Amino acid sequence: MTDPEDDPLIEQTRLHRERRARWLREGDMSVGRRLAQIGVLGWIIVSPMLLGLFLGRWLDTHFGSGLFWTAPLLMVGLFFGGWAAWKWMNAS
Repeated sequence: MTDPEDDPLIEQTRLHRERRARWLREGDMSVGRRLAQIGVLGWIIVSPMLLGLFLGRWLDTHFGSGLFWTAPLLMVGLFFGGWAAWKWMNAS
């Protein structure tokens, strides 16, 4: 027999109740706060990409290798930025 605490339906119902209580207590977010969250999300994605781009360009300049390091490090930055954004959006 499973413990009622482990039931996913009960867990989701509890989360829904908590979110609704928070919404009733705090109300809707302001437009400014929503725009700020969108801006933060953008920087969460873009910052690792820029880091990969600059590091790749530095390595390519240092070793004279064209775009050998720039493109892969840009993709690695995109991966980590997307992962961080995913974690940030699903944190609550």
